[in-house]
Amino acid sequence: MKIELDDLSRPAIHALLEEHLRNMHALGPPESVHALDLEKLRAPGITFWSAWDDRELLGCGALSELSPTHGEVKSMRTPEARRRTGAGRALLLHIIEVARARGYERLSLETGSVAAFAPAHRLYERAGFRRGEPFGAYVEDPNSVFMTLALHPG
Repeated sequence: MKIELDDLSRPAIHALLEEHLRNMHALGPPESVHALDLEKLRAPGITFWSAWDDRELLGCGALSELSPTHGEVKSMRTPEARRRTGAGRALLLHIIEVARARGYERLSLETGSVAAFAPAHRLYERAGFRRGEPFGAYVEDPNSVFMTLALHPG
Protein backbone atom coordinates (compact mmCIF):
# COMPACT_ATOMS: atom_id res chain seq x y z
CA MET A 1 0.00 0.00 0.00
CA LYS A 2 1.25 3.43 -0.94
CA ILE A 3 -0.14 6.60 0.67
CA GLU A 4 0.44 9.68 -1.42
CA LEU A 5 -0.36 13.37 -1.41
CA ASP A 6 -3.20 13.71 -3.88
CA ASP A 7 -4.12 16.62 -6.16
CA LEU A 8 -7.74 15.44 -6.51
CA SER A 9 -7.46 15.13 -10.29
CA ARG A 10 -7.99 11.40 -10.87
CA PRO A 11 -11.39 9.96 -11.84
CA ALA A 12 -11.14 7.22 -9.19
CA ILE A 13 -10.88 9.89 -6.48
CA HIS A 14 -13.82 11.80 -7.96
CA ALA A 15 -15.94 8.64 -7.93
CA LEU A 16 -15.02 7.76 -4.34
CA LEU A 17 -15.80 11.28 -3.10
CA GLU A 18 -19.12 11.30 -4.97
CA GLU A 19 -19.97 7.95 -3.36
CA HIS A 20 -19.01 9.41 0.02
CA LEU A 21 -21.31 12.43 -0.40
CA ARG A 22 -24.22 10.29 -1.64
CA ASN A 23 -23.80 7.93 1.30
CA MET A 24 -23.60 10.75 3.86
CA HIS A 25 -26.79 12.32 2.47
CA ALA A 26 -28.54 8.92 2.61
CA LEU A 27 -27.64 8.52 6.28
CA GLY A 28 -28.62 11.92 7.65
CA PRO A 29 -30.49 15.16 7.06
CA PRO A 30 -28.75 17.77 4.86
CA GLU A 31 -28.04 20.11 7.78
CA SER A 32 -26.10 17.31 9.50
CA VAL A 33 -23.93 16.37 6.52
CA HIS A 34 -20.48 17.92 6.92
CA ALA A 35 -18.66 15.99 4.18
CA LEU A 36 -16.71 18.20 1.81
CA ASP A 37 -17.17 18.17 -1.94
CA LEU A 38 -14.27 18.19 -4.39
CA GLU A 39 -13.97 21.98 -4.56
CA LYS A 40 -14.01 22.44 -0.79
CA LEU A 41 -11.29 19.81 -0.46
CA ARG A 42 -9.12 21.98 -2.73
CA ALA A 43 -9.31 24.91 -0.31
CA PRO A 44 -6.17 26.31 1.30
CA GLY A 45 -5.48 24.68 4.64
CA ILE A 46 -6.64 21.22 3.54
CA THR A 47 -4.22 18.44 2.68
CA PHE A 48 -5.61 15.35 0.94
CA TRP A 49 -4.10 11.87 0.66
CA SER A 50 -5.05 8.71 -1.15
CA ALA A 51 -3.95 5.12 -0.60
CA TRP A 52 -3.25 2.79 -3.52
CA ASP A 53 -2.39 -0.82 -4.24
CA ASP A 54 -0.76 -0.38 -7.64
CA ARG A 55 -3.63 1.27 -9.58
CA GLU A 56 -6.43 0.27 -7.21
CA LEU A 57 -7.72 3.03 -4.93
CA LEU A 58 -7.88 1.78 -1.35
CA GLY A 59 -9.13 4.94 0.34
CA CYS A 60 -8.66 8.60 1.07
CA GLY A 61 -8.49 11.08 3.91
CA ALA A 62 -7.76 14.73 4.54
CA LEU A 63 -6.41 17.03 7.22
CA SER A 64 -7.86 20.50 7.65
CA GLU A 65 -6.00 23.09 9.70
CA LEU A 66 -8.43 24.77 12.10
CA SER A 67 -5.69 26.72 13.87
CA PRO A 68 -1.91 26.45 14.26
CA THR A 69 -2.51 23.94 17.08
CA HIS A 70 -5.69 22.15 16.00
CA GLY A 71 -6.43 19.96 12.99
CA GLU A 72 -9.53 18.17 11.77
CA VAL A 73 -9.73 14.78 10.04
CA LYS A 74 -11.98 15.04 6.96
CA SER A 75 -13.15 12.83 4.10
CA MET A 76 -12.08 9.47 5.47
CA ARG A 77 -13.43 6.94 2.99
CA THR A 78 -12.66 3.40 1.88
CA PRO A 79 -14.43 1.79 -1.09
CA GLU A 80 -16.98 -0.79 0.02
CA ALA A 81 -14.97 -3.68 -1.48
CA ARG A 82 -11.81 -2.63 0.40
CA ARG A 83 -13.27 -2.16 3.88
CA ARG A 84 -11.61 -3.88 6.81
CA THR A 85 -8.35 -4.39 4.93
CA GLY A 86 -6.30 -1.85 6.92
CA ALA A 87 -6.38 1.03 4.44
CA GLY A 88 -8.53 3.26 6.65
CA ARG A 89 -6.30 2.65 9.65
CA ALA A 90 -3.16 3.32 7.62
CA LEU A 91 -4.58 6.60 6.32
CA LEU A 92 -5.70 7.67 9.80
CA LEU A 93 -2.28 6.89 11.30
CA HIS A 94 -0.65 8.85 8.48
CA ILE A 95 -2.88 11.87 9.19
CA ILE A 96 -2.08 11.64 12.91
CA GLU A 97 1.65 11.51 12.14
CA VAL A 98 1.41 14.60 9.91
CA ALA A 99 -0.63 16.45 12.55
CA ARG A 100 2.04 15.70 15.15
CA ALA A 101 4.80 16.83 12.78
CA ARG A 102 2.94 20.09 12.22
CA GLY A 103 2.91 20.66 15.97
CA TYR A 104 -0.83 20.35 16.48
CA GLU A 105 -1.88 19.87 20.08
CA ARG A 106 -5.09 18.14 19.14
CA LEU A 107 -6.82 16.48 16.23
CA SER A 108 -10.61 16.38 16.04
CA LEU A 109 -13.29 14.93 13.80
CA GLU A 110 -17.02 14.82 13.28
CA THR A 111 -18.76 11.65 12.18
CA GLY A 112 -22.27 10.30 12.13
CA SER A 113 -24.13 8.87 15.10
CA VAL A 114 -26.25 6.15 13.45
CA ALA A 115 -25.33 2.46 13.53
CA ALA A 116 -23.74 2.57 10.07
CA PHE A 117 -20.92 4.65 11.59
CA ALA A 118 -20.05 2.10 14.32
CA PRO A 119 -17.02 0.73 12.40
CA ALA A 120 -15.69 4.29 12.03
CA HIS A 121 -16.22 4.94 15.76
CA ARG A 122 -14.21 1.80 16.56
CA LEU A 123 -11.42 2.82 14.16
CA TYR A 124 -11.11 6.25 15.76
CA GLU A 125 -11.35 4.93 19.33
CA ARG A 126 -8.61 2.37 18.65
CA ALA A 127 -6.39 5.22 17.45
CA GLY A 128 -6.95 7.05 20.76
CA PHE A 129 -9.77 9.44 19.87
CA ARG A 130 -12.30 10.14 22.60
CA ARG A 131 -15.85 11.44 22.28
CA GLY A 132 -16.28 15.06 23.22
CA GLU A 133 -18.02 18.32 22.54
CA PRO A 134 -18.51 20.16 19.24
CA PHE A 135 -15.43 22.05 18.08
CA GLY A 136 -14.75 24.82 15.57
CA ALA A 137 -17.98 25.91 13.87
CA TYR A 138 -19.90 22.72 14.74
CA VAL A 139 -22.90 22.80 17.08
CA GLU A 140 -24.50 20.06 19.15
CA ASP A 141 -26.37 17.71 16.81
CA PRO A 142 -27.94 14.32 17.59
CA ASN A 143 -26.76 13.14 14.16
CA SER A 144 -23.10 13.88 14.96
CA VAL A 145 -20.42 12.35 17.13
CA PHE A 146 -17.45 14.60 17.92
CA MET A 147 -14.11 13.03 18.76
CA THR A 148 -10.72 14.45 19.72
CA LEU A 149 -7.20 13.08 20.10
CA ALA A 150 -4.71 14.94 22.30
CA LEU A 151 -1.37 15.07 20.51
CA HIS A 152 2.13 15.41 21.76
CA PRO A 153 4.25 16.87 18.92
CA GLY A 154 7.25 14.95 17.69
